[in-house]
Amino acid sequence: MGTRDLLIEIGTEELPPKALNKLSDAFAAGIESGLKEAAIGFEKINIYATPRRLAVLINKVEESQADRNIEKLGPAIKAAYDKDGNPTKAAQGFARGCGVEVAELATTETDKGERLVYRVEEKGKASTVLVPAIVDQSLAKLPIPKRMRWGDSDAEFVRPVHWIVMLFGHEVIEAEILGIKSGRESRGHRFHHPEVINLQEPADYIHRLQSPGYVMADREQRLQSVKQQAEKAAKKLGGKALIDEDLLQEVTALVEWPVAVAGDFDKEFLDVPAESLISSMQDHQKYFPVVDASGNLMPHFITICNIESKHINKVKEGNERVIRPRLGDAKFFWEQDNKKKLEDHIESLDKVVFQNKLGSVGDKSRRIASIAEAIAKELNENVAYAKRAGLLSKCDLMTEMVCEFADLQGIMGRYYALNDGEPDEVADALDEQYLPRFAGDNLPAGKIGQIVSLADKLDTLLGIFAIGQKPTGEKDPFALRRAALGVLRILIECKLDLDLKTLLAYAAEAYASNDYTNKLDTKSAINDVITFMLDRLKVYYTSQKITVDVYDAVIVLKPTRPIDFDRRIHAVNDFRKLDEAESLAAANKRIGNILKKIDGELPAQIDINLLQESAEKHLHAKLQSISSEVMPKMEAGEYAEALQQLAGLRDSVDAFFDQVMVMADDEALKNNRLALLSQLHGLFIKAADLSRLQS
Repeated sequence: MGTRDLLIEIGTEELPPKALNKLSDAFAAGIESGLKEAAIGFEKINIYATPRRLAVLINKVEESQADRNIEKLGPAIKAAYDKDGNPTKAAQGFARGCGVEVAELATTETDKGERLVYRVEEKGKASTVLVPAIVDQSLAKLPIPKRMRWGDSDAEFVRPVHWIVMLFGHEVIEAEILGIKSGRESRGHRFHHPEVINLQEPADYIHRLQSPGYVMADREQRLQSVKQQAEKAAKKLGGKALIDEDLLQEVTALVEWPVAVAGDFDKEFLDVPAESLISSMQDHQKYFPVVDASGNLMPHFITICNIESKHINKVKEGNERVIRPRLGDAKFFWEQDNKKKLEDHIESLDKVVFQNKLGSVGDKSRRIASIAEAIAKELNENVAYAKRAGLLSKCDLMTEMVCEFADLQGIMGRYYALNDGEPDEVADALDEQYLPRFAGDNLPAGKIGQIVSLADKLDTLLGIFAIGQKPTGEKDPFALRRAALGVLRILIECKLDLDLKTLLAYAAEAYASNDYTNKLDTKSAINDVITFMLDRLKVYYTSQKITVDVYDAVIVLKPTRPIDFDRRIHAVNDFRKLDEAESLAAANKRIGNILKKIDGELPAQIDINLLQESAEKHLHAKLQSISSEVMPKMEAGEYAEALQQLAGLRDSVDAFFDQVMVMADDEALKNNRLALLSQLHGLFIKAADLSRLQS
């Protein structure tokens, strides 16, 4: 069967930049899925996207489906014909469904007897016939929240469509897609080359668009061009371009022919906190800020134009004129906010709702202060600092700067607190309370920051669970999964030996002492929150390449001190690497199964006079010897060392099961052996349920 390259391009008005990659990937996935469902073979799909086009170029697409033999089984022969040999309604219905007469059906032998069968060879359809429907289906499935119409057409898409290219080798696949007839004519850059670009074959696409078209259709090529040009321009200024990955993707989606232009702004703006200037440049103008070798903001920026201008200085001056009022706004907000102390905003927080049933943001701030105070006492940290930071934690939400740049919450709180003369530890905590902001983010460095971050997240978790709005499926409007993992990471990685039950009890007390929420039954939600939080640890540990069975071995004990949970996990993970691990895990499983079958209480005491077999005597002696050393280690949380020692029991355990009949006919003998196994199992279970380990 012959193959050809297939090019499909949807030419549009400028597409939403933040959605471009998602639309492009979904379009390609739809085409790939359609070809596979149609049983049309191909080699590789190349994805292209610019502000004005979605395209795929598929290499070595088969020219048609393969012919296939279709076989449909019908009713049994006994049911297909009556006693006179005439077709029954069952046979007639089957034949009618297949589009033939009963006489055209064959018979076949099956494991259920002889049955009617319909056989036909179906000729494969040409790819040129199938592709238009595949394109239509792919476009219809794109993740477009709201489609639009244009002109007098009934077609709907994310933006108006102006041209369609469907080229199969040298042949145009003729069709009408979104009201536009397909062809071989693409378009170049809106300004540099608005003329038609005639494509003879798919292989022409990339180089013909680039020259004479002034279009870089390859997303990755365009992204690297943006990045390299920005870095080069910044280097000429003696600095380094601050390239945020999300902004880089967005800028790449805004241009078809990237050209970097450097600009300057007045040094007077550098008196304003750099984060606010950076936020203004990145969010409002899509500029790349420039920093020096020490990371300090320089009075320069890099913008990426979509045109090669003959008057580059005019472009530079135009961007400088635009950025000045933006930075001026940031300077104004900074100066205005500093006329008022951060604590003066506390009263205003009572007018902002946190959650209808959980009160205002002011209520939440007071609860955070209460929880932080209790945690600080337990950790023997500065209680006054923790309480103060908790009370001020949300005050910057009421400042003009944060109202304009929401991503600066916490960051600006730190600046305003320092400006007010608050202690450094308190000011730093106002920023660190939001850490970690995302998976893999840094954790609070300061103890007060760690405490306030815990208090904030615990308050949200317990409150939302208490009002019955815990996450379901994909919905998590209060980001409780992120909050739970944040709490766990702080406790584990910052080595804070605190119990989740105790911490959530502090949160419950804070709700009880609040006038708005004192009737809320938060205590009954504590266990649900703990279960929810410990479930998050499965992802936490599997991301560290620790297998799920190790997690299962520990979670069954439900340790509520995360740092203790972590010690157990790593101890079990190390244990399973030992030569003795597989045998002892199997033995623990066997012991567990035996003990489960016993009705009533398990025998507790071992009578040494009833130890008859040498193997059980040896196991008992070994167990007594090792227990005195292992138990103190278990109590101290030294699980790795304890399990390492318990591994020495393997030979004794193996010999016991090889030579001793546990369920002996003699009741006293049986109970004595059960007591021995119960003690052995009880020693291992102090660390984890090793029976859960997979071989």
